[in-house]
Amino acid sequence: MSARSAGRPMPGEPAARRLRAAALVAAGFLAVLLTVGSAAAQTLTPSEVERRVKALSHELRCLVCQNQTLADSRADLAGDLMAQVTEQVAAGKTDDEVKAYLVARYGDFVLYRPPLKASTAPLWIGPFALLLVGAGVFVVVQRRHRTRGPSPAADQAPDAPTAAPEADADQERAKRLLS
Repeated sequence: MSARSAGRPMPGEPAARRLRAAALVAAGFLAVLLTVGSAAAQTLTPSEVERRVKALSHELRCLVCQNQTLADSRADLAGDLMAQVTEQVAAGKTDDEVKAYLVARYGDFVLYRPPLKASTAPLWIGPFALLLVGAGVFVVVQRRHRTRGPSPAADQAPDAPTAAPEADADQERAKRLLS
């Protein structure tokens, strides 16, 4: 009876099994890495690049026009920025990576909707602060008007003459000159 048929392993057999198992695990791991790597390195189709660039161009501000997105601007710098965005997208960068690249070069101002943080707080709070200041001025003016009472001009009759006699003479002279 052989050692194999008796259920006893042959010398060196457990080491060979472990080696084969390790080789299979390593091959599986390598296959997963290659699959993930090739998916990440996959080139985008031109229509996909164009779609992403168009979407990004609506989220980025033209640095020259300032109140227009890159998509709306006709400035030369907007064209240069669009070329940079296209280059980044074609290289396989994500939208967030493209935005981070542009923010690193041009600051948060390049984003059409900048994030709320200490450096951009005036952009977000400024309009509301101006609205409050305007409302405060309106309230103060209204209160002053109420405490003073109506103006003297409001006491006059609507058909009362308001012009001085000198003004009437000037009007007559203007009529003669124009006729």
